[in-house]
Amino acid sequence: MDDDLPELTAQMEAAAARLDFEEARALRDKINLIRGGADPQAARVADTEGLARQQPGAMGLGTSRQRVTPPPDWKPPPKPDLKTKGRGRRS
Repeated sequence: MDDDLPELTAQMEAAAARLDFEEARALRDKINLIRGGADPQAARVADTEGLARQQPGAMGLGTSRQRVTPPPDWKPPPKPDLKTKGRGRRS
C-alpha cells in the first residue's frame, strides 16, 4: 500500500508539470481513495470522474450540511397557539 503512494504522487506531480490537470486530478482522487483505506488495485481502476470536492455550504466553508429545499407541494404546518401552551385537559 505504501509503495503505491509515492509512485502515484510522482505521476500526479509529473502530470501537473505537463499541465495535464485532468490526469493530475484523477491521480489525486486515487491517492485519496488509497489513504482512505481502499484497496490499491481497486483504487487504480476506480472511476473518479463522478467524485466532487466539498463545496462551501450554508454554515461556512467545509461544512457537510447542505441547503434543504422542500418539495414543491409542501406547506408549513400551522403554528401552535401560544396562549394554550402547557395547558392540558383537566378532569
